Amino acid sequence: MKGFFSWFKSGNKIKRWLFLIILSMVSICYAFSVILVTDTLDMKTIYKIIFFFVIGFLGIVIGLISIQKRSLEILVKRTDKRADVKSLIYNKKVYDQGPKIVVIGGGNGLNTVLRGLKTYTQNITAIVTVSDYGDKNSDSRMLLDTLPLEDIKQSIVALSGNEPEMENIMNFKFQYGSLKALSFGDIYLLAMQNIHSDFAKSVEKAKDVLNMTGRVLPVTQEEIEICAELSDGSVIKGRDEIPDAINEKIVSINRVYISPSNTKAAPGVIEAIREADAIIIGPGSLYTNVIPNLLVKGVSKAIKESNGFKIYVSNIMTEPGQTYNYSLSDHIKAIKRHIGEGMIDYCIYDTGEVTPEFIRMYNLKGAELVEQDIQKAKAEGVNLVKRDLATVDGDHIRHNPDAIAKAVIELICEDLRFKDKQNDPQYLMLKQKMKYKKITSPTKEKWKKPKLDKSGKSKFYSKYEDRIMSLRESNEKIKADMKKSAANNQILEKVSGMRKFNSQIKKRKEFEEAEKKRFLDSLK
Repeated sequence: MKGFFSWFKSGNKIKRWLFLIILSMVSICYAFSVILVTDTLDMKTIYKIIFFFVIGFLGIVIGLISIQKRSLEILVKRTDKRADVKSLIYNKKVYDQGPKIVVIGGGNGLNTVLRGLKTYTQNITAIVTVSDYGDKNSDSRMLLDTLPLEDIKQSIVALSGNEPEMENIMNFKFQYGSLKALSFGDIYLLAMQNIHSDFAKSVEKAKDVLNMTGRVLPVTQEEIEICAELSDGSVIKGRDEIPDAINEKIVSINRVYISPSNTKAAPGVIEAIREADAIIIGPGSLYTNVIPNLLVKGVSKAIKESNGFKIYVSNIMTEPGQTYNYSLSDHIKAIKRHIGEGMIDYCIYDTGEVTPEFIRMYNLKGAELVEQDIQKAKAEGVNLVKRDLATVDGDHIRHNPDAIAKAVIELICEDLRFKDKQNDPQYLMLKQKMKYKKITSPTKEKWKKPKLDKSGKSKFYSKYEDRIMSLRESNEKIKADMKKSAANNQILEKVSGMRKFNSQIKKRKEFEEAEKKRFLDSLK
């Protein structure tokens, strides 16, 4: 009973609509009473009866719709406090029946998508890379002899109800005693592995212990090594070593592969992909976080056979040592080159309107905006979805998690609408969620459709065109100077080598002349 009466608190705004329905019923009853007590009906009385009947009918309809709408809004507001909800209309099953979404990747890009999607559904599965970031393992990993867990721990943090607290505890390192230098996150996941005797299951079961929305699955049961074959024919192994080698040699990536090549997907990965309503690939480092997961045995086949949306979220900026000078179509082609056709249905990409000063900061590091060659991207058979994805976090340009999530949920809602499921609980919940986010998130970056001038260019581009061109020219000049400097250094090295060689020949000749003279003197 307490839960029933709490539903009628003033803050819930339900009583007003109940009052409207009661007044409307009184109006209809009054219209009927006039009919019953009146002997003769003139035009004035008929209009009066029709007026009160119509007003009453409309009032009841508006009241019922408003109560339903308000009930869903209250349901949405209480999403993050489900354990405390005692409302009679609350039904946890509605949330469990949210769309099944699989996100594949690693690093910050994966966690950004997870952070946005956890507002809309509990059925999120993060499929995470199991690969180290360098040759040097952490003290905690060496002492505990665990698999690479950094990406897994960060994904758990991204799906948690309280991210700051979860991040603090997952990355906490003991400073004293026998646990010194050990990470709590590593200890916890190792303990779960010993309990369940299975690495993948132990990571998945974290959902049952921690306050998480969704689950995390390692893409494999064993560590994989990422290798790259470069344009000069050399092969580089290791996530961190690949960009360094490319920058040093000034070459590009022909292809990447994983070792061992026959590594199987972890239990649950293939099933999650096959059952997904949407599969999201990226954003993130194309050759070290995105493509390696797709190369694991069975993963790409399951994606191609899945009936869910296959969505690629493109990077906003190129990445030095991996995707230098890559356009939107180049990213798509790279995935197709490694995996084949049928991997991408939709590509969500940014408007490209980033303040030039931030672009300049990235230019100095060898990165630039991903060129939006729309026609070439469309020619790859991909449906393009343009959204304002970029947001600034300190000195970094990041993807807006809410913008990505909303774009994905809009695709799912349009599919439900196409299937005539506007009254489906899932559709109603998602629509209310999107509306709620729009109303109650004034601090979030608002989406603004780029305004175009008469030439068809955005006003932003027209305003900053000269500055952008100047920055690009300056950046190209810097890169050209760097290449020229590298070429000059190679020439100097060759010249230095020739001088050294000539010096050795000269010394050899002097030695031979001295020997010859000594021989002639001995004959005399």
